[in-house]
Amino acid sequence: MADQIKVRGMVISSSPIGENDKRVVLLTKEKGKISAFVRGARRPGNHLMAASDSFSFGIFYLMYGRDAYTVVNAEISNFFRELTSDLQKTYTAYYFLELAEYFTVENEDESMMLNLIYASFSALVKGRINPRLIRYIFELKTLVINGEYPEFFACRNCGTKEHLTGFSIFHDGILCKNCAKVSKDVMEINGSTLYALQYIVYSDIKNLFTFVVSDEVLTEMKMVMARCMHAYVDKKMNSLEILDVLD
Repeated sequence: MADQIKVRGMVISSSPIGENDKRVVLLTKEKGKISAFVRGARRPGNHLMAASDSFSFGIFYLMYGRDAYTVVNAEISNFFRELTSDLQKTYTAYYFLELAEYFTVENEDESMMLNLIYASFSALVKGRINPRLIRYIFELKTLVINGEYPEFFACRNCGTKEHLTGFSIFHDGILCKNCAKVSKDVMEINGSTLYALQYIVYSDIKNLFTFVVSDEVLTEMKMVMARCMHAYVDKKMNSLEILDVLD
């Protein structure tokens, strides 16, 4: 018998297969994103029923055969069930998982993305920060982890770090006051908004969810991130449609 493979991770999507089984996508520390079958997971009383649901985080034991993984056991440390009691938090979490599945790949180190999801879910559960702010933090940090994101520290046109007042998705970042005057798609943002965006870019994941912002800054962050996600993500996110209605 082949040895079991032990991975730590989270179920980021789950779908039924046949009458009794499930197919899950796991985001793991050791193997990045992997797909696996969970035999009998839809059968009442099966020991893997809850462990095969989205949001489940813990240790998964896998077997590999016939070009596919099978989950044979799991030790779940957090189901994040608190998220399901609030629609906005529920769909925010599902949106995070959709983005994670979009950006991650198999057999790559995805530990930063896994840590970001866990920290974001924990922030949603604690409820100390507006879920909308958590969303914008997650979106920008996901782009940063992926390696393609706007420039927020120097003017994209002339390079100055002074008087940065306008965001342009056409220029892929921030513009100074002078350069913003001759650009067509510029959105003016205040200094507090720019600082928040800069903080998200350079901060460690453990320090991301430690601040709050004014309603004005939150609105500007929403507009900036809407433009960013439209530019960097070319897939329709199902949960986002519902989330936008709830927002």
